[in-house]
Amino acid sequence: MDMFNAITHSQIYVLDQDEALDFYVGKLGLEVNADVDLGFMRWLTVSVPGHPERQILLERPGPPAMSEETAQQVRELVTKGATGGSLIFSTDDCRKTYDTLLGLGVEFTEEPTDRPYGIDCGLRDPFGNNIRFTQPKT
Repeated sequence: MDMFNAITHSQIYVLDQDEALDFYVGKLGLEVNADVDLGFMRWLTVSVPGHPERQILLERPGPPAMSEETAQQVRELVTKGATGGSLIFSTDDCRKTYDTLLGLGVEFTEEPTDRPYGIDCGLRDPFGNNIRFTQPKT
């Protein structure tokens, strides 16, 4: 018997959830699954269109998960790209996706590159999180 049957949510830290929506939905083309004010936090999730079974929680560091002092330290680490938060997406055409996002003003850390597993490239979101997308070899 398998104990689990899916990963439903992953989490990354963002410093401003409205700015995160502009980036992840407005530029990367993801869709909002949930945007709920829970009182103690805003539960904001996005996913690849048509694939709500795997959602990304765009979480702002702060209470109740951590003290304000710890949250400030986490925000500094996010800005440096040092929280370990990363996302990897797949695409059917890495170079076309790269050109589209470049035209939308997305800043890349690495241009599309041929790898043993396919073509991929790298970028960072406005907060420092690492993002890659890959066109897997067929």
